[in-house]
Amino acid sequence: MPALRTARQRNRTLWFWVFVGPFALGLALFTYVPLAWSVYLSFFDAHNTVSPTDFTGLDNYGTVLGDPAFRSALATFAVFTAFIVPATYALALGLALAVNRLRSFQAFFRSVFFLPTACSYVVAALVWKLSIFNGVRFGLANTVLGWFGAEQIAWLSTTDPPWYWLVVVTVRLWLQTGFYMVLFLAGLQRVPPQLYEAAAVDGARPGWQTFRHITFPALRATSVAVVLLLVIGAFQAFDEFYNLLSDARGYPPYARPPLVYLYYTALGQGQNLGLGSAGAVVLALVIAVVTVVQARWSGLGGRGEKAV
Repeated sequence: MPALRTARQRNRTLWFWVFVGPFALGLALFTYVPLAWSVYLSFFDAHNTVSPTDFTGLDNYGTVLGDPAFRSALATFAVFTAFIVPATYALALGLALAVNRLRSFQAFFRSVFFLPTACSYVVAALVWKLSIFNGVRFGLANTVLGWFGAEQIAWLSTTDPPWYWLVVVTVRLWLQTGFYMVLFLAGLQRVPPQLYEAAAVDGARPGWQTFRHITFPALRATSVAVVLLLVIGAFQAFDEFYNLLSDARGYPPYARPPLVYLYYTALGQGQNLGLGSAGAVVLALVIAVVTVVQARWSGLGGRGEKAV
């Protein structure tokens, strides 16, 4: 019996590595090794090479932190986060509440709102740029403005006021709201119906009072996860910014998020991979600190935390 039990355990371990091994190997090769190599490059003078020999210590970190363009990229990330996180959160939660109340066609509307998630960011950015917010009278937005006698707006090149934020935020909202709506729907469907029945017996009125005291607190863990994912997603913004704002003349000096800055630093004319790697490490540390602080502040993962 002990020999048979040992053989079964070995067989179970073997099949575990058969299924998990390829994914673990791919994760190590395409995620952890590049991350470690990026940290390594950040301490070297790596112009046009990924195997440098000139050790510079923390010089790259001092250079990137002292670069006004890098600080401007961090400010762009902060502004984009301030716009997109609360807007996506509110819209996704509102749609989830509306779809969850449907007695019929719930699967249809869930699929309709989720469908834009499958769309390419590049394709969506080009549609927004060429068809909706085109800076000439043929664009949909300017056509609608013309119906009311308003002047045309160069949406992507006007900096005062910065109309380009409307274009960038709306395309990201359209692309990602459906995904977070599904997360909120999953949380709503796990709220015990007995809570609403007990609240009704106690005289709680349906609507805002029930939402404030029952639904919203029950979605606490889901809300924290959604906000964390939104902040990380804002940090990774690249496709919509680059495809919306760049043209044949290059990228304008405004609204450069961190990944656009790194793109031009590491792959631009200078190809300074060491400086770009230092910037990537700094950004990774920023997003890690923000994530940990937010998780600690919200109490996510504590002993008394119970996910819904």
